[in-house]
Amino acid sequence: MLLTKKQGLRSYLLQRKFVSIAAGHVVVMGVLAAVLLNNAFGTHVFGAYAFAPCPAGDKTYTVQAGDTLGAIAARNQTTWQSLASHNKLMNANALFINQNLCIPANLASVGMNVASKSNMSAVESTQHLAASNVKGYNNIFSYGQCTWWADERYRQLHGTYVPWTNNANAAQWASRAAEYNWHVSSQPVRGSIIVLQPGVQGAWGTGHVGVVEQVMGSGHVIASNMNWGYSSQVVDVQFNAGPGVSFVSNY
Repeated sequence: MLLTKKQGLRSYLLQRKFVSIAAGHVVVMGVLAAVLLNNAFGTHVFGAYAFAPCPAGDKTYTVQAGDTLGAIAARNQTTWQSLASHNKLMNANALFINQNLCIPANLASVGMNVASKSNMSAVESTQHLAASNVKGYNNIFSYGQCTWWADERYRQLHGTYVPWTNNANAAQWASRAAEYNWHVSSQPVRGSIIVLQPGVQGAWGTGHVGVVEQVMGSGHVIASNMNWGYSSQVVDVQFNAGPGVSFVSNY
């Protein structure tokens, strides 16, 4: 009887040892499989952000801190929509520092043929005109906001939306317009967009924008607005040209 019990215990221990060895082999095989998968498919699975070389003739641009797709497009006389499509970007607002973008050769060379002219002011004028033709194609702002109305009203008057679609709180419209080489001035023009900085003439913390409907004497203007007292109503308000006030347009 004692011998039988010893034999049973030995058999049990051998079975446990076999199971432990087998489990260890499974773990080792799993690690080896992961390494092989990384070697075979690393640039597609584990290196999803690996950069493919640009097509022949394209210019490669490396994203810097503070860059936006719209600003990059403006500097290359094209639209952010074209760059997003050419680079197959899933989200045009998601750029990463040191990310490479491909600039099509036929876009990057726009305006360069005038460089042979000796009159540099003529060159600058030609390049400014080309860049100011950058237009927007959608109103991406929230209905009821001053930015939505300014964008919509500007399209009604001039047939184009503003091209900046991010970093675009009302107070930022003057600087964003300058990035696209739109005209930014302290002088009001009928049909231009008035930009008020925060705290100026009653503007809130993110600033305010409207569209100049009438230019009066002594720098006074009448501008149509949304979200000036009532979010979903359009109201006409009188403003004054002066510190903290800009007027932007693409003409």
